[in-house]
Amino acid sequence: MVQLENTCQEVLKIVEKTSQFIAAEFGKVRADQVEIKDHNSLVSYVDKKAEELLVDGLSALIPGSGFVTEEDTIDRKETYTWIIDPLDGTTNFLYGIPHFSVSVALEYKDELILGVIGDVMNKELFYAWKGGGAYMNGHKINVNPATNFADCVIATGFPYESYYNKTPYFSMMEKVMNEARGLRRFGSAALDMAWVANGRFNAFYETSLNAWDVAGGIVICQEAGGILSDYQGGKKHETGSSIIVANKTIHEILVNSTKTFFDFG
Repeated sequence: MVQLENTCQEVLKIVEKTSQFIAAEFGKVRADQVEIKDHNSLVSYVDKKAEELLVDGLSALIPGSGFVTEEDTIDRKETYTWIIDPLDGTTNFLYGIPHFSVSVALEYKDELILGVIGDVMNKELFYAWKGGGAYMNGHKINVNPATNFADCVIATGFPYESYYNKTPYFSMMEKVMNEARGLRRFGSAALDMAWVANGRFNAFYETSLNAWDVAGGIVICQEAGGILSDYQGGKKHETGSSIIVANKTIHEILVNSTKTFFDFG
């Protein structure tokens, strides 16, 4: 296996370079330069160029490595596979909302072993490697230890697909709004998870995501002491189909709620 701490330091440089490119393009993209993948999924040359920068840098770091990428620059799994989201929060970026991120994870033989998330506009880098702890800009981070749900600020996201049954989602949302300190939806799942890892949010839950949305955050949250699962308390969260992350007590509370409201057959 590659030396994870050294590899992580090199990935940080690549993510920082990519973040600098994205920040330089903020506010410059014209409407005619935006592609509509579907009603709530937009892409621009910034997403594509950012992905190219990541793929080029990471390919040189581990020659022969595979990639799972949002914009399909490369889609090939190998012993070492990078899972990347070049711009998580594209809609925020295109609408001038300064909340979006770059997310990179490294998988070794189907196990996630390294994660880096860059908060582009705040110049914060969150990162972790297996067994090494989690960090933000050189400082060790941990999930919030609060166990009283009434004191918690919870993050989530909205499912967009027209076929998605939103009734259980709104029921869950109402419960959290009534019982927690606050509920937030900022538009970048990767940053939501990074903010759970450093204790700003007490928990994050969402459904209908993809692997590249959550892979980097999974490693960071695990190393920060977080408990992760899918909505049923199982281990399918790495696909992004559903995910909950929090400390052990708050995680259990949220899993009990999602089991009540969501039916995954």
